[in-house]
Amino acid sequence: MSVEQPVRELIEGQPVLLVIDIQGGEGASEPDAPVTIPLMDGYDERLSSAPKLIAKARECDVPIIFFQEAHRRNLVDFGRELDGVEGVHLLEGDPGTAVDPAVGMRDDDYFIRKRRYSCFFGTELEILLKGLKADTLILIGGHTDVCVHYTFVDGHQHDYFCRVVEDCVAGSSLDAHNASLNAMEYLQTGARRTTAEVLDAFSALSHT
Repeated sequence: MSVEQPVRELIEGQPVLLVIDIQGGEGASEPDAPVTIPLMDGYDERLSSAPKLIAKARECDVPIIFFQEAHRRNLVDFGRELDGVEGVHLLEGDPGTAVDPAVGMRDDDYFIRKRRYSCFFGTELEILLKGLKADTLILIGGHTDVCVHYTFVDGHQHDYFCRVVEDCVAGSSLDAHNASLNAMEYLQTGARRTTAEVLDAFSALSHT
């Protein structure tokens, strides 16, 4: 016996924009520096609409939370993170670890530094979301297949409505990027959204 699933809006209740690990920026690493984290082709270009989404969220009074993955320089908090493909990366104090200035984070913005992939794991995110009375989490940033995906899954298991802006996330490879987008859509039908759709949804909020 099949049960008809409810049709969900892009935004249900109170939205919050999560800006996940958009770090580094122009000149953050040396041209000949070794690659410690694989990046899909066009990685930076895929995140180019982030400033536009952030600015629109500000305009429409949608709370924004910025995240930064950062590790202590003695590597004590990497855990099993170095057992896979990734090498040592995003150490505190390195130029590439800073939040990319292009996204326009302000001193008074909500900001969370995390040591692991999921934005929920070992952070105060859940406390902050409860204070903001969040219902819908809108995710942008990277990696699609790591920090974005794991945050989406944890948000889903905490019963938030979760949306991923599919043209404003980037993964470790095109295959991994696409597989994770499909996996997120599997968990919540309608999870995959575009920048244009989210901008329209933010605009609609300011007219209600």
